[in-house]
Amino acid sequence: MMRRVLIAEQQQMKRMDQVQGWLSRVQVVEIEVGELLQLKYQEVDKYSCIGGYCSKNCKSRYEYGEKVIKMLKVAATLKVEGDFNEVAERLPEDPVDERPIEQAIVGLESTFDKVWRCLGEESVGIIGLYGMGGVGKTTLLTQINNKFLNTENDFDVVIWVVASKDLRIERIQEKIGKRIGLSEDYLRSESFEEKASKIFKIMSKKKFVLLLDDIWERVDLNKVGVPTPNPKMASKIVFTTRIFDVCGFMDAHRNFKVTCLTYEDSWKLFQSKVGKETLDSHPDILELAETVVNECAGLPLALITIGRAMANKKTPEEWSYAIQVLRRSASEFARMGKEVYPLLKFSYDSLSNDTLRSCLLYCALFPEDYNIFKRDLIDYWIGEGFLDEYDNWAAQNKGYYIIGVLLDACLLEKKDDDYVKMHDVIRDMALWIACDIEKEKENFLVHAGEGLTEAKTIIEWEGIKRLSLMENKISHLSNAPRCPQLQTLFLNRNKLGSIRNDFFEFMPSLRVLNLSHNCYLWSLPTGISALVSLQCLDVSGTDIKLLPIELKALKNLKCLNLEYTLFLNRIPQNLISNFPRLHVLRMFSCGYLSQTAEFLVEELRYLENLNVLSITLKSFCALRRFLDSEKLQCCTQSLSLEDFDNSEALNVLSLAEMKHLGALNIYSCAHLEELAINNAEQAQVIRQNHGFHHLRMIHIESCFKFRDLTWLIFAPKLEIIHISSCQEVEETISVAKLSAVEGLVSRNLNPFAKLQYLTLEDLRNLRIICQKTLFFQDLKEARISNCPKLKKLAFISESMRDCKIFVNGERDRDGKLLQLEDKAIKNLNLSLLKQFFVSSSV
Repeated sequence: MMRRVLIAEQQQMKRMDQVQGWLSRVQVVEIEVGELLQLKYQEVDKYSCIGGYCSKNCKSRYEYGEKVIKMLKVAATLKVEGDFNEVAERLPEDPVDERPIEQAIVGLESTFDKVWRCLGEESVGIIGLYGMGGVGKTTLLTQINNKFLNTENDFDVVIWVVASKDLRIERIQEKIGKRIGLSEDYLRSESFEEKASKIFKIMSKKKFVLLLDDIWERVDLNKVGVPTPNPKMASKIVFTTRIFDVCGFMDAHRNFKVTCLTYEDSWKLFQSKVGKETLDSHPDILELAETVVNECAGLPLALITIGRAMANKKTPEEWSYAIQVLRRSASEFARMGKEVYPLLKFSYDSLSNDTLRSCLLYCALFPEDYNIFKRDLIDYWIGEGFLDEYDNWAAQNKGYYIIGVLLDACLLEKKDDDYVKMHDVIRDMALWIACDIEKEKENFLVHAGEGLTEAKTIIEWEGIKRLSLMENKISHLSNAPRCPQLQTLFLNRNKLGSIRNDFFEFMPSLRVLNLSHNCYLWSLPTGISALVSLQCLDVSGTDIKLLPIELKALKNLKCLNLEYTLFLNRIPQNLISNFPRLHVLRMFSCGYLSQTAEFLVEELRYLENLNVLSITLKSFCALRRFLDSEKLQCCTQSLSLEDFDNSEALNVLSLAEMKHLGALNIYSCAHLEELAINNAEQAQVIRQNHGFHHLRMIHIESCFKFRDLTWLIFAPKLEIIHISSCQEVEETISVAKLSAVEGLVSRNLNPFAKLQYLTLEDLRNLRIICQKTLFFQDLKEARISNCPKLKKLAFISESMRDCKIFVNGERDRDGKLLQLEDKAIKNLNLSLLKQFFVSSSV
């Protein structure tokens, strides 16, 4: 019995009370037996004769025998009573098991406080914490666990379970079962369903907190046996994940993103790892250490790893070298390739297919901290063939879906609705994968944003599949490289003035060529015709004057971007129609002549695969032909109307047919007076067909007879309004015209609800924005300049906490300063007044 008890106690179990009572009685019997044996020696044996077979004192011998018989009966009874099935039971668990934590929370205090408050809210039962790898989610969850140790609460048990990437639901059930007192024998012997039922019965009677760390997919807790938290039972579940979608899969009531640290908090954490002695060891080290902190971009895991590595580096030379390594190839830095990147690579590996992984790595071609335009990124993906299995609109939609997946996986960061960013350390990890781990498959060469004045040695390009030299100061390309495997070449945002004709001669596999924003680039080489595999050509923002006829050879072209080529004045006829596979054509704010636009519209009709179009039209005739094509209207996302000289009015209904129109530019249309809503019936049609529901930007400039913008009430998603040099505008929203559609406005039409940026410049006759007060709750910035008759800002409201308003006035004939009435700012609270900037001339 003692052997069984000791084995159980070695397993952190407690002997049962009845067993202990039995052992105590056995001990008493053992003592009495010892006494009897001693008595036998002292009394009975001492007075025996004939070899002990005959007693000299028969009475003593008889009494001794009676005692022995009695003792044997007691022993027999004890033996029967000692037949226990269980000799020990598990010790009552402490409500909370303290978990080791390496450092106190730095920079996570705000998130911790929010989560802790949620644990006290009845309506919140499930809380999700999400964020990129290494950002501090486990540290935060550990702090929450340990907080229960020293904070008065009424929870019966706090359960900690690490799920990890290789999730096994049986393992989670086993950990929960042990924590609530189920024996190992029971957990080993019973079925999954039986254990789930037992766990459910026990936990339904408890008020528990379940902390699930590092889950990568939905965990069906009901299947495990965990009751769903509700206000009646008041239990809580908190989990961490790298994938935002998991928060939805887990039915979380509240989600909190764990973000990277601010610079100040990053510095505190880094200091704690490096140590004051090292930082004070040389006057130059402090500044160099600050540079290292910047390279970590607020990621706690990187700050801790690099801080430890630098703890004993006490010379400026060692710190300077560390900075060079971090910038050139961070994976070579001590422990980064062993501790940081492998952990982050779990997120990369967890992406469900190779397309997602390739799309992520592609983002590493852009420089650090670069705002990546989602629209352009998708064009490049299409050119690379990542979206080949999808056609037309499906490819575009799939591109945005992939961006969403990468955002949800915290591998990309949202800048705004149009742009994303890649965290510096995630980018370094992606380059580590593309240049080292999967070199044979990907083989990147990236020198983006390094300030190069000339291209790296051309021989380095041989064997490279994707090359980025963007955002440098390269002015010329001296040699013709041999790059048989090169698929993507980024030369954008340099100072290229010209490209030699044979430069592209040995790039037979090139699919994506980005030459955009080379403002000194006036022409394309005729040798571009050698790029027979090219599928995406981006020359936007360059100063090219003409498109060479040699482009006809690019039969596989799918994406052509000519936006903001302001000096482009010649496009050979039948060139654009010669691209039968063209999906995306971007020609917003091109500089070509009006007659070019007319034949261009005719050519666009022949592009059967065209599904994304941005275009500039420079005559009413071209616009009329354009509007005759339902297909062209359907695929138009941006439209620029420029230099119209023979039209006074445009029917708004015709523009409203462009269901995907996101940007509208009207420039230098001297005789244009209005975009007309002719009657209430037209307004009703626009309303019913959701006209202008995708319009986000309107820019009207130098339309001297233009009068009002009442039709914009039908554009609920407008974010940017820029009106300048329109001398006849007296009010932006006409009250007279508004009354014609008053019924529509009252039916949940909320004009300008999404407006973020408003610019009103050189509107000499503007008296009022609108007679009715307009609420611009999302407005970030308003600029009002040279609008001398404007006396009232009818859009100010208390909801505009962070809005910046710039007002630039001027003097009247008598030299008196023109100012806005006090009423214009009467609704501004004090915090907003601090951001109300008035120029020195007011």
